[in-house]
Amino acid sequence: MSKDRPDVPAELLERLEAIMARLPETYREGAWVGKRWRVGASTVAHVFGGEDQQFRIVFHGEPDEVAAFENLGHPYFRAGWGANVIGLVVDEQTDWGEVAELLTDSYRIQAPATLAAQVTP
Repeated sequence: MSKDRPDVPAELLERLEAIMARLPETYREGAWVGKRWRVGASTVAHVFGGEDQQFRIVFHGEPDEVAAFENLGHPYFRAGWGANVIGLVVDEQTDWGEVAELLTDSYRIQAPATLAAQVTP
């Protein structure tokens, strides 16, 4: 890991793992920085530490949601890569119920239809 980017703390990974474990056939792996959860070859969520020492989660959203979250401002942002990718800076105000909903929506977008249909709203 680069000295400029902190390792993702175990407690943050555990929180995210608890959310992602409810989604069929997701798995966690190392990414270029941080960790990501995938279904098949598609990334559902990616968590990493930034050079500013803050942690971020990025995930997919519907096109209209991406614009809406971007306009909300901090803690949300539009990720600079990939289509329809929303970012969230994790801090003491993070609403983990909302994170669970957002990551579930990302899963529904990224997963094959047969798997996505298994996840209830």
